[in-house]
Order: sequence, then structure tokens, then C-alpha cells
Amino acid sequence: MDKMFDNSGLCRLIDYEIGMRGKLIGYGYMSDSVITYNFNINEKLNRLNIKSLKLTKELTEAKYYDFLYDNQITANNKYDAKKNKGYFPGVATIDNKIVYIENRAGNANVKFKQEETLGRAYGLPAEENILINCSIMDAGSYSKNIIDVVAQNSKLFYIRANRSCNLFKQIEQISDWQGVEINYKNYEGASISLTQFFADRKYRLIIMREKRDDHQTDIFAGDAYTYRSILNDWQNSEKEVIELYNQRGASEKVFDEMNNDFGWKHLPFSFLDENAVFMIVMAMIRNFYIFMVKKVSLIFD
Repeated sequence: MDKMFDNSGLCRLIDYEIGMRGKLIGYGYMSDSVITYNFNINEKLNRLNIKSLKLTKELTEAKYYDFLYDNQITANNKYDAKKNKGYFPGVATIDNKIVYIENRAGNANVKFKQEETLGRAYGLPAEENILINCSIMDAGSYSKNIIDVVAQNSKLFYIRANRSCNLFKQIEQISDWQGVEINYKNYEGASISLTQFFADRKYRLIIMREKRDDHQTDIFAGDAYTYRSILNDWQNSEKEVIELYNQRGASEKVFDEMNNDFGWKHLPFSFLDENAVFMIVMAMIRNFYIFMVKKVSLIFD
């Protein structure tokens, strides 16, 4: 069993079974090419945050919620920020409340060990009987290992798919495009079966395309459209899936609020572990702030 992070007592001793591409070292992961990736896993504070959300009845046991996950660079010049001049925290939200934060140095690729991060992000709400209906994530979560974890922990999921030659070969075969209007803009949509990763599970890819105003030809598709694709189920219409996926903008707004209103843009400490504690505490303050605003709004306009 390795002591993974700091000596503050806020991060517990953990033991990992790491696969072929990396092994756990004292303060994070080391890849096969001997590159270290610093992580901070703080289950105690994240668990306290969820218990606080239950105490204020912002989250309710045995109720299903939508789960959003995203990573975003938090720019800084800290001693251990490494590549990209910042940290790259992974943040999970439920019903616009932050429920999990895992800080990582900026040199970690968005997909690197994300399945393990998500396992912990799903696990803590599950301990409190907070149930997940739908998970919504961007293309940074589009990989076999990550999709597996998402599928195991949510009833439905909507994940933006990466562009690839294989995908556009399938798109070339589509002849039945359906017009759809979303937020006063006109798109064309179609559905195809996923042939990558899990062909046996019969997942669906919704393809949405929009005519380019500049009429530039797409290098993959060979036409003047912008293409987007979403991995999902077959239960909802193409328009419904796109509108559900568009909720992901809420997670981007959370980063904006934390950076500008709750101090993430001005982290007070020199090292990742201490700053991770600050980030979680400020997330808890934001959650309490939302709770208080709801209470005050019942009395004052």
C-alpha cells in the first residue's frame, strides 16, 4: 500500500491495481516513458461535501439525477503545475452542484486514468444512495475504458464522439438526413449503429451536421458541413438527445464561476495538494451559496 499524496491526513492511504500503461508511485502515476503525473485524491473532503448537500436537502436519497463531468485547465504558475502552466482538475456536478473534484497536474491527458477518477466520482454519491439517471460528457471521455465505467454507473449516457476516418466512412453511407431546429438554428440529423468499442451492445451514434457559413470543405467529410456526433441509447429522438447533451454547457459555466467568483483563478498555495483542498472547500462554499440564495429568494424578490 502506497501513501499516494500529502501528510495532512486529508488524503487516505490507497492501494491501486494499475494496468499495463502505468504504475502508482509516491505522488501520482508514472507512465512507461517515465513521466510523472501528479494527482490529488481527497475522498474525505469530497464525502463531506456530498453529506453537506444531503443535509441541506440539495440532494435527496433514492432520487435520480443527471451527472456531468468535465476537465478544464486552471491557469497558474505554481511550482508543480508542469505542462500547460496550470492544473487540470476533473469536476463532477449533479443538478448544478459540485459533487466531486480531483486535482491533477496540467501534463495529464484528459483521458489518462479518467476511468479511475470517474469510478471514485460515481462511488461517493452511491455511498449516500444518490442515483444517476443520465451521464453527460464531452469527447474527452470517449474511450472504451471510460465508457465502460459510465455505462456501469448510470442508466443512460450521452458522450460526444471523437472524429475519425472510420466514423466518416459510416457517415458517407447516410442518405436519410432529417431536418431539426434547435435554439432557432437549423441542423440535419441521422442515427447509425456504433461499430467501434462495443458493437455487440448496439449503442447509437447520433450525427448532427450544420452548413458552414464560410463554405469551407471539411477535411474528413469532403463537404461544407460541420459534423458532431453523440454516443447514446436508442430511447430518445435525435432532437431530444442533442438537447440533453447541450446541458453540458452547465459544467462549463461551473468552471467559469469557480475561477472568477470563488477563487480558483487565484490559488493561494504553492503545491497541488494544498490547492486541491482549497478548491474543494470553495466548491462547498459555492454549494452553500446556491442553497442560501434559494432560501433568501423565497422571501425577497
